[in-house]
Order: sequence, then structure tokens, then C-alpha cells
Amino acid sequence: MSLTNGRRLCRLADIPDGEAKGFTVETAAGTRGILVDRDGDIARGYVNSCPHIGSPLDWAPDRFIAPDGFHLLCATHGALFRPQDGYCVSGPCAGDSLARVAITVVADDVILGE
Repeated sequence: MSLTNGRRLCRLADIPDGEAKGFTVETAAGTRGILVDRDGDIARGYVNSCPHIGSPLDWAPDRFIAPDGFHLLCATHGALFRPQDGYCVSGPCAGDSLARVAITVVADDVILGE
């Protein structure tokens, strides 16, 4: 999937530490939802689509974190994903992973692409 590289999404401070935020971006194939997970000064991006059936993970805007306060949660089927690598540790897609999106942090800006 080709994303518009170099696009500023937000300031890192706009994403509370330990939380995630959703964005809509343009790709060669059309509009796509992504999420950016923050862990301190680290931001990681994933396509906002569960590998099980392709539904968005969030049940409400920017609601990606499981009740355990750690894992990313698919609200449709309860799948849990490690935020470090998007690997599904529990649920109907266990063993699969979220599709990674290249994200960099420059100063306090979260930038889409490398």
C-alpha cells in the first residue's frame, strides 16, 4: 500500500502516552484508516483494519486500547494486539498481525512515511 510520504499527522503530544489515535489518509487505492500508537517518544503506525475480517479496530473514535491498558483491541471480536509489533496474541486472528505503516517522529511532529 502506497501512502503519501512526508505528511505531518499531528504533534506527538496530541496522542496521550499509552494511547492511540486514528487518522484518515489517502493512498493510491483510495482513502484508508490508520492508527498511531504512542509509547513515550515512540510512535508506531498500523492500518486500522483487523486481519480477521477487515473491520476497524476502534468502536468509537480513538478508542484502540484494551481494558488492560496495554494491548490494541479489535472492538468487533475482542482480538488483542501487541503495540510493539501489531502481533495478535488473542482472538480469532491469533498469530496474524496488523499491517504496519511507516511513521517517524521529527521534533514533536508525527510524520507519515520514512
